[in-house]
Amino acid sequence: MSGNGNAAATALARIQTDSVVATLKALYPGLQFEISEFSGKKLLLAQQIGEKSLFTKELEHALERNEVDLVVHSLKDLPTVLPPGFTIGAICKRENPHDAVVFHPKFVGKTLETLPEKSVVGTSSLRRAAQLQRKFPHLEFRSIRGNLNTRLRKLDEQQEFSAIILATAGLQRMGWHNRVGQGALGVEVRAKDQDILDLVGVLHDPETLLRCIAERAFLRHLEGGCSVPVAVHTAMKDGQLYLTGGVWSLDGSDSIQDTMQATIHVPAQHEDGPEDDPQLVGITAQNIPRGPQLAAQNLGISLANLLLSKGAKNILDVARQLNDAH
Repeated sequence: MSGNGNAAATALARIQTDSVVATLKALYPGLQFEISEFSGKKLLLAQQIGEKSLFTKELEHALERNEVDLVVHSLKDLPTVLPPGFTIGAICKRENPHDAVVFHPKFVGKTLETLPEKSVVGTSSLRRAAQLQRKFPHLEFRSIRGNLNTRLRKLDEQQEFSAIILATAGLQRMGWHNRVGQGALGVEVRAKDQDILDLVGVLHDPETLLRCIAERAFLRHLEGGCSVPVAVHTAMKDGQLYLTGGVWSLDGSDSIQDTMQATIHVPAQHEDGPEDDPQLVGITAQNIPRGPQLAAQNLGISLANLLLSKGAKNILDVARQLNDAH
């Protein structure tokens, strides 16, 4: 298994990759799969922490050099614009996309609302901090970095944080249900490697795919990323895709939010063959009808334009300037 030299840092990545490999083994019993190296095919994995890491860039270099064929990511950590030559060849079924509050042992039984005045809550996300600061002005929110093990150890063993905010899906994948992306896994491959695209394309979960296309189109059009507080959420019900998005100032005092919907029926996978230009927001799904994908992308762009018309650009520009100053 390849990694960054820290077993704890790659524990979640290994679990995520193992789940993808297990599915591929079931679908292709005649193929042999190993993590890192095996005859004919190689896999490598990456667990993103914060912004796009040097480790992840190295993985993409390995893809480019044909040293590996697949890279498994938490989809929320992949930028909406991938480097030339790469694509997301599969989006797996989304797990729980919500955030979880994990409290210091001395505050077990509390809620964020009932924590003492000036209690410090740790999060690695500007989006989470801005949203929560607006809702809980009596609390202080500070950055906390590291893998899940490191952050939980800082919470339990140090006195700095009263609670920390983590992704529920990560806690569940690690088996830490008692402590409770975002939720979806993406498989990055070479964009022109049709054999590998065919191999992983069966992993696409059509509903998750359409929801992620809408979300990524929204974020790309707003130029949202780790440096600004932007949030997006989707729900599918009765053939309607609901997309809710928002932008916040860094302190949460200013925000713009709205929801749009579009009629998008979740398709079954088909075998019509590859499209001429299959990528949408960095995703290739050749075995999913093109129409629903375009409708999902247009929904994301339309919601982004609506927020921009309401003044989102000014909020985002100020947030970027303040964040860069720090």
